[in-house]
Amino acid sequence: MTTDQTMARIGQGVELHHGRGQREAARDLFARIWEEIGGERGDPLHVCVLAHSMADVQDDVHQELLWDQRALAAADLLTDERVAQAGVPLSVAGLYPSLHLNLAECYRKLGDLDRAREHLQRARAGIGALGDDGYGQLIKGGLDRLAQQLAASRKATS
Repeated sequence: MTTDQTMARIGQGVELHHGRGQREAARDLFARIWEEIGGERGDPLHVCVLAHSMADVQDDVHQELLWDQRALAAADLLTDERVAQAGVPLSVAGLYPSLHLNLAECYRKLGDLDRAREHLQRARAGIGALGDDGYGQLIKGGLDRLAQQLAASRKATS
C-alpha cells in the first residue's frame, strides 16, 4: 500500500481506466495531476508512474509513445530508496521491463519493427528483476505475445 498521496491519486486514475473502463475520466485526472506535479520537472517517481499510466489512455499512438518515452526518462532518475519511500513494492529495475514492453508495443504499432525488437530485448534482459507474482506474470505474458507478433511480422515481410 502506497503512503504517497500523489501515487494514490495515480492509482485512482488507473482504477478508473482498468477497473471501470472510464478511459477519458482517467485521462482527465492524469492531466490534472501532471499539472500539479509540474510536468516533467516533478518528482521522477511521480513523473515515471504518471507518464506510464497516461500512455495507456492515449488514443493516438504517437502521443502514447511520447508518454512512454517520458516514463522511461524519469525512471533513469529514480533510486530504490525513493521507490521504497513511496511504498512501491518494486525496485527501480523492476520498472524497466514494463516500460520497455510499452515502448516496444508503440514501435510495433508504428511499423518500426527494429526499434520494437530492440525494446523487447531490453525488456527481456531485465525480466529477472520481477517476481513470479501476478504482476511479473502479466509482464512476461505481454512480452511473449509481443515476441509472437514481431515474429509473425518478420515472416510476413520475408
